[in-house]
Amino acid sequence: MTISNAPPLPPASMQRARGAGRLGTKLRAGRTCLDTFYQEGCCKIRLPRGHGEALEAVLINTSGGLTGGDHMEWKAEAAAGTKLVLTTQACERIYRSTGDDARISTALRVGPGAHVDWLPQETILFEASRLDRTLKVELAEGATFTAIEAVLLGREAMGEAARSARLKDRWHIYRSGRLIHAETTRLTGDDIERDGLSLLSGHNAFATLLAVTPDAGEKLEALRAMIAPHAHAAASAIGERLVLRILAPSGLMLRRTLAPAIALLSSAGALPRLWTI
Repeated sequence: MTISNAPPLPPASMQRARGAGRLGTKLRAGRTCLDTFYQEGCCKIRLPRGHGEALEAVLINTSGGLTGGDHMEWKAEAAAGTKLVLTTQACERIYRSTGDDARISTALRVGPGAHVDWLPQETILFEASRLDRTLKVELAEGATFTAIEAVLLGREAMGEAARSARLKDRWHIYRSGRLIHAETTRLTGDDIERDGLSLLSGHNAFATLLAVTPDAGEKLEALRAMIAPHAHAAASAIGERLVLRILAPSGLMLRRTLAPAIALLSSAGALPRLWTI
């Protein structure tokens, strides 16, 4: 018999997806152009040719989805007077986790007189998935901003409801270093969150659309008229902030309400092209 004094091997660690993507804009001859660009790991960025005033960037997760322990980090900076649209190639999928959270962190800086549209497509949470997501935005004086985050709980076509999915989603928006908007969305898998009349009330899709713009009050009435046919949608404006919240029984119904609202509040006055494919 041979007795080994070697220390025990550490437990095998699972392979995890890691990625980071960064870009910045500048003005050249009155047009928004790319200034800085970086991509690493599973985070890729593509810049489709456009004909509008804004530079459009498509964020891609080449891992095909996220699970516990995966981490993606996006950063973008829009220089003074530029316009930038950030969207995603497809819906982000968050798969079953063995215990850890999948993490997505986004940090945006918007220079004086610049505008950024943060318009990722929907996030799909699968059964037993865990997502920890943060959005931090720094707005200079005169900068404007539009953002959407939409969540689908399971795949409707498969009859899924993903009732054990967990989500922590935190937004912090600053104007010249002063906090002007903060919110946290949290799902813990508790039935009251999914069924309570004051919470999701049995719906499997929800979204928040935020616009920071000096004409928030003027756009509020147009937005309310647009969403009037939808019983589970409401909008409000306080100062320069306009907020729309929507519940829907399915992703399709959610998009039908979101699409015209995004077109109203985005700098381009239209959905990103990938939202319509």
